[in-house]
Amino acid sequence: MSTITTKDGTSIYYKDWGTGPVVTFSHGWPLTADAWEAQMFHLASNGFRCIAHDRRGHGRSSQPWDGNHMDQYADDLAELFEKLDLKDVVMIGHSTGGGEVARYIGRHGTKRVRKAVLMGAVPPIMLKTEANPGGLPIDVFNGFRAAYLADRAQFFLDVASGPFFGFNRPGAKISQGLIQSWWTQGMMSGHKNAYDCIKAFSETDFTGDLKKFDIPTLIIHGDDDQIVPIGASALISSKLVPDAVLKIYPGGTHSLGDTSKDQLNKDLLEFVR
Repeated sequence: MSTITTKDGTSIYYKDWGTGPVVTFSHGWPLTADAWEAQMFHLASNGFRCIAHDRRGHGRSSQPWDGNHMDQYADDLAELFEKLDLKDVVMIGHSTGGGEVARYIGRHGTKRVRKAVLMGAVPPIMLKTEANPGGLPIDVFNGFRAAYLADRAQFFLDVASGPFFGFNRPGAKISQGLIQSWWTQGMMSGHKNAYDCIKAFSETDFTGDLKKFDIPTLIIHGDDDQIVPIGASALISSKLVPDAVLKIYPGGTHSLGDTSKDQLNKDLLEFVR
């Protein structure tokens, strides 16, 4: 397995496919780099070097008790970039991974970055606050935490079987394989790591990070995203990121990489080229 060791001794797993200009992928909660395999295969087959890591506490990376927050996630990614000496990178982030991309740019700038994609991403902030009245109430995330602690395995199964892929919508074509893949990836995460990450993805304010973007940015979101509602995320982020291009997928779910795979693969290849 390919890994790096961070300054605090955490082992970060990554996969590195293909050759050519570099594209990196940051996954959502509570998943792994495997969530991006369809996109990585497509882009690597079309002349790009595709790199995706398992966030600390997730997948095949180690499970440190501390550091399960956005600043550290961004710093881990910066260490990966430095150790692999990645340059002119196109960064792509989904959901929590979109927050990771935003915080990376906010903390480390764009000297190694050429373009960015935020897909179904959590910025600018998911939580409802005075400054963000369209966000989700804290009760929603407290409910996540309670269900997680009560029966994490069943909670993951419920998320995957329902809102994540839109399988709770009338007429949805349900894939038991996708549900099982999501559940398996989730169960690989560290118990405390994934618990802490709920706070990280819901309460972190990325407004200042988005304003620091100075590269071409594509924001992709499904208008039927039940996990990260478009009104409090992409519609606002696209106004905060200078000259961002917003692409809305009608009827699109939170997991466009699976439920709108062909369209997403086409759009990503066009953008990275």
